[in-house]
Amino acid sequence: MSSIFSKIIKGEIPSYKIGETKTAYAFLDISPLHIGHTLVVPKREVDYLFDLPEADYLSLMSFSKVVAQAVGKAIPCERVGVAVIGLEVPHAHVHLVPINNVSDIDFSRAKMQFPAEEMEAVALKIASYIN
Repeated sequence: MSSIFSKIIKGEIPSYKIGETKTAYAFLDISPLHIGHTLVVPKREVDYLFDLPEADYLSLMSFSKVVAQAVGKAIPCERVGVAVIGLEVPHAHVHLVPINNVSDIDFSRAKMQFPAEEMEAVALKIASYIN
């Protein structure tokens, strides 16, 4: 059975797409810790990040860097925090979270919700910084 992320990649479930490469896909988290919280996932459905084939892992991390730089330009923040938890969805993924202090990337915090129009605008703004 396909993961929710595989369905998003295939377009079966809508997403606020940031961008994609041949092997990875980036989109806004719909239950973010902060506006601009982005997920970068490999197109290959593998549960555990470190089980990805080397080329896919390197491609995912390289694209994550590009996306993180775009998030940092689009969203005012001290840094873009990076987290790989891997327990919520059985499909490897990297969280990129705009942060101003360490508590901003605490996944036990209540998740935020933003109107669709704001999510669309943020996705477009972040995407505009990806070359």
